Amino acid sequence: MATSREYGLGEFTFPRGWFMVAESAKVTDKPMGVKYFGQEFALYRGKESGRVILLDAYCPHMGTHLARNSTSYVAQDGPVEGDSIRCPYHAWRFGPDGKCNHIPYSNGPIPPAAKVRSWPVKEHLGAVFVWHDPEGGEPDYELPVIPECSDPSWVPLAFDDLGVVESHTQEIVDNITDVAHFGPVHGSITQYFENEFKGHIAVQRMGGGHRTLTTAGGPMLETEAVYHGPSLLITKMSGTHDSYIYIAHTPVEDGSAYVWHGLMVKSPTGQPQYTAEDTEIARQYQAMALAAFAQDFEVWRHKRPCIKGLFVQGDGAFLKQRAWYKQFYNPRAMKRELLQAVEGVHRARGMDGAPPEAVKPVPVAAEEVVS
Repeated sequence: MATSREYGLGEFTFPRGWFMVAESAKVTDKPMGVKYFGQEFALYRGKESGRVILLDAYCPHMGTHLARNSTSYVAQDGPVEGDSIRCPYHAWRFGPDGKCNHIPYSNGPIPPAAKVRSWPVKEHLGAVFVWHDPEGGEPDYELPVIPECSDPSWVPLAFDDLGVVESHTQEIVDNITDVAHFGPVHGSITQYFENEFKGHIAVQRMGGGHRTLTTAGGPMLETEAVYHGPSLLITKMSGTHDSYIYIAHTPVEDGSAYVWHGLMVKSPTGQPQYTAEDTEIARQYQAMALAAFAQDFEVWRHKRPCIKGLFVQGDGAFLKQRAWYKQFYNPRAMKRELLQAVEGVHRARGMDGAPPEAVKPVPVAAEEVVS
């Protein structure tokens, strides 16, 4: 397990961006203890407003975890009151802003230091996201929208909770440029492949056959995979079924990540309103997509860190992608400097074929080769 410093990513240990922390449906008024960015949090849904609240986990009184307790009577009776949460040790109560608003046994003033940090969160695409920024700034990009989420002919997104992978997120993001692994790992016959980098967006466009997600003699599998910031990958697929693959990975420690996978599928039977049969087919297709992702997952689990790859002609735009990724690990003031040699469309030398004109926005530039 290598660290951000060992990868040479930049000044920060953990990146700036929007990160998934939970599935919305799993967040209730029973607090959850979760760990990301090397620290503990208390996550719960307020009874009064119904909104999701994320606080630093440890009570400033004596360091008790606000969400990892089941035996205290405070925990058994329900620690969430309105939108506030009580500490299971001495019942100090903290509001959604993180400030203590009640100490049950004290008539004196509440100390100004009696507070924990409250984090900005959003519910979106059926998930809970937190904005994390080592500089403490406001969000500088929006979470992506999938227009088909409101289309009744699409079977809604369902999540696979994959848990922690002991690998730095750089290894996961490398996948967006790794054209050469599709044949050996996934059984793909790639006919075209390119990457584009622009601001906080990284895109992979490809088309070809696939042992798992297409059928013999069926249509070509064509995908456009888009990283929105450092952690959320949404892939639009056409072929056997029109669908979207959703992958989110959030750093847990410096060198490990929590990963979710999901899929939404257009009615396989062609109905204007998806049916129970459509849902069954969609979940079967999701299992196939997950099996393909598991092939990557197994590689990440057991490989040594790729600190400096021995890249050759045909490997893809690894150096461009890694330079693009650094923007999230450095002060915002460095963003333009980091991106100026990266932005544009890139194809690995020796890669035959080209995407259809409809998805090829600008002329292609060849990727540099490092021997």
